[in-house]
Amino acid sequence: MPHAVNPILPGFHPDPSICRVGEDYYLVNSSFQYFPGLPIHHSRDLVHWRPLGHVLDRPGQLPLDGVRPSGGLYAPTVRYAHGRFHVVCTLVDGLRESGTFVVTAEDPAGPWSDPVWLPEAPGFDPDLFVDPATGRTWLLGARPVPGLEPEGRTEIWARPIDHGSWRFTGEERVLFRGALVDARWAEGPHLLHRDGWYYLLLAEGGTEELHAVTVARSRSLDGPFENCPRNPLLTHRHLGPGQAVTGVGHADLVETPDGDWYAVVLGSRPYEGRHTALGRETFLARVAWAEDGWPVVNPGVGRLQQLVPVDLPAHPWPAGAEDPSELGPQWCWVRTPRRRIHRLDPASGVLRLEAAPVPLAERGSPSFIGRRLQHHRFSATTTLLGRTPPTAAGRAGLALLQDEDHHVLLTVGAGGARATVRCAGRERVLAELPLRPGPVRLAVRVDGRDGELLTAQGDEGWRQLAAFDARVLTTATAGGFTGALVGLHAYGEAGGHADFAGFHYGGDTTHV
Repeated sequence: MPHAVNPILPGFHPDPSICRVGEDYYLVNSSFQYFPGLPIHHSRDLVHWRPLGHVLDRPGQLPLDGVRPSGGLYAPTVRYAHGRFHVVCTLVDGLRESGTFVVTAEDPAGPWSDPVWLPEAPGFDPDLFVDPATGRTWLLGARPVPGLEPEGRTEIWARPIDHGSWRFTGEERVLFRGALVDARWAEGPHLLHRDGWYYLLLAEGGTEELHAVTVARSRSLDGPFENCPRNPLLTHRHLGPGQAVTGVGHADLVETPDGDWYAVVLGSRPYEGRHTALGRETFLARVAWAEDGWPVVNPGVGRLQQLVPVDLPAHPWPAGAEDPSELGPQWCWVRTPRRRIHRLDPASGVLRLEAAPVPLAERGSPSFIGRRLQHHRFSATTTLLGRTPPTAAGRAGLALLQDEDHHVLLTVGAGGARATVRCAGRERVLAELPLRPGPVRLAVRVDGRDGELLTAQGDEGWRQLAAFDARVLTTATAGGFTGALVGLHAYGEAGGHADFAGFHYGGDTTHV
């Protein structure tokens, strides 16, 4: 029997939602302030996953301009109904558009429609449910309950909606306010129908150590919803500090063609207590149904496992040939780029990154492309072939980005190489080094908290320019909901550019 290795999507893939069409499984995650938005993965065995792209990959679909760190796209739901795929999501704190929207596609690889905004839908974390008993479509969501204390008291609402016009067609009803005593942040609802029951799956407790999965059920969408006596359905909160996986919650369920059930959930892999630069990742778990009709996650274990047996025929994806003129789907930008900032030469593999006068420390759209960190022990290297900044202030090189106030730079400018770290909004130069004319190799190596920035020229070996504390990239230091990225950055006035030959990221999968 094949085994899935957790996390099935390592590095900053939070709030997973999954659906099955035939023998194909599709999984979508939150992406917050990053563009393109809502990465989508495809599997046929729940073990091997390949990226299909993103749900929102056109600037006209996704107005992230000026969105704060950890604002943007929250908790999508993906569903298949009436011959089309649907994703509902909430754009939080958008300066152009904000609120809940729906997009649709015939093919999950795209193209996806432009968003239809739903201004009457309150709150966040929407879910789309087509009732098999009636054929009616319902939109669900979470919202704060005014006046209830403590902060974070929320309720789950549902309202029928027309599948074509996306206009509400009936009255709203409140389904549930959380399973636990003084429940905080009952959110991330997913509704499913099984054996005459409507099951409401929730996330509760916030997204850190107290996170949990809970469930309630009812014979009717009119309620009342009965609290599962074994709640929480899944959590690691009771295991105490120092666990390999923490913050487990926000689940979605899927049934295989043979009637087996699995859950995708988020969790974090910290080091030294609460530190992680990887963000919240996607994990897989088995689900069984007890005699009393309630779901049980990982029966006999009750928590996430590193290896998950999957009763499906193995379907590994062959290595695909990427378009040599385009970046792969693992790359992303900060907020919506309003102009093309890169060109990849298919013959040489050289990436030209256009400079922009937007530093990483500003809430704009800098000239930066990055990929998610997936390991606590990793290295990343590139070669800066040259740059043509119109002013001496221009700089280009490697960047490790958590947010505007927390990042690390190894850049080359008129004065040579420079290593800087920015923590809590304060920037500090760690070291500078004069360089000869010509290409410069740049590298970053991280092992938990220990980071180093290195340079090399010609036939020289690597030379450490500076060491740094990599905990600056973790959410325990910076706060927020996202993991860190590593990538390439070019700062300077318009008209300048930097040319990079190759980029390699490698991680130690044995090191948690």
